Amino acid sequence: MQQPTRNRRFFIQKAGLATFALASQNMIPMSKWENWTIQQIIDGIMGAIPGSRRNDTVDTFKSGNPRDICTGIVTTFLATAEVIKRTAELGANLIITHEPTYYNHLDETDWLEEDPVYQAKLSLIETHKIAIWRFHDYWHQHRPDGILQGFLELMNWTEYVDGEIDNICNIPEMTLQDLANTIKQKMDLHRPFLVGEPALICNRVGLLLGAGGGRMQIGMLSKEDMDVLVVGEVAEWETCEYIRDSNNLGMPKGLIVLGHAVSEEPGMAYLANWLTPRFKGLSINHVPATEPFRLV
Repeated sequence: MQQPTRNRRFFIQKAGLATFALASQNMIPMSKWENWTIQQIIDGIMGAIPGSRRNDTVDTFKSGNPRDICTGIVTTFLATAEVIKRTAELGANLIITHEPTYYNHLDETDWLEEDPVYQAKLSLIETHKIAIWRFHDYWHQHRPDGILQGFLELMNWTEYVDGEIDNICNIPEMTLQDLANTIKQKMDLHRPFLVGEPALICNRVGLLLGAGGGRMQIGMLSKEDMDVLVVGEVAEWETCEYIRDSNNLGMPKGLIVLGHAVSEEPGMAYLANWLTPRFKGLSINHVPATEPFRLV
C-alpha cells in the first residue's frame, strides 16, 4: 500500500519523464520484440522505476525460470489458483502480482511444505511453467505511485489531486453516504463499509489503499486536514474506533473501507496499460483476483 507523499505534481511529472527517458535508453527497443526473456521484461520494468534498488524488497521471483522466453504477461492483485489457470489459458507464462503468492508477506514456504493446498498450487504453477514476480515495493516507488494512479483514473479524480500531497483529493462536496455510494458504483463493489455520520459533508478525501495499519491511517487523519479517509482494510479495533471517538468528541470524520483486494486491483489494471506501449507485440492482460468475500 502507498505511503503519503508530499511532492508537487509538476515536479513529479517532470522527474518521471526524465527518469523514463534515461531508463528507456537501456531498454530493448520496442520495435524489435522477438524473443524477450522474462528477465529482460523485468529489467525493462525496473529501468523505469526512479531511485536506487532496495536490499529489503519483497519484489522477487516466486516461481519459474527468468531465462525462459516470455510468451505473455498477466497482471493481477494476487496470483490465486484461478488467476494461474486463466494465465495458462491465455498462453502467458509471466504473472506480475502485487501481493504474496504463498499466504504471507515474505512468501516463506517452509511452514507450508506438508500443506495440501500449497502442494496443489505449486504443482499447478510448475505444470504450466509459469513465472511469478511480485511488483509491490517498486510499483509504489514509481511516480506517480502505480496503485494510487490506477484508483485515481478509475474514479476520474486525477484533476482533484492536491497540489502538495498526492494521496489527498479535493473533490466536489457530497455527503459521506453519497461518496461511499459513488465509489461503490464506480468500482462495482459488493461490501464497502462506512464509519461516521452519513450526512457528513465531504470535500477533502485521503487515500490509503491496501493495508497500511492503524498507526499510518490514524497518523494521516491526525496530521492532515481531511473529511474522510478511504482505505483498503483495517483492524476493526484501531482506525474504526478512532473515527468513532473523533465523532463523539466533536471532531467529525468519516472512514470508508473498500476491502484490500478491490482497493489495489485498479492499480494492477493500470499496470497492464502501462506495460503495453513498452512491450509492443507481447500479449499483456489484466486478470483480477476478485473480491474474496461474499454477502450472506
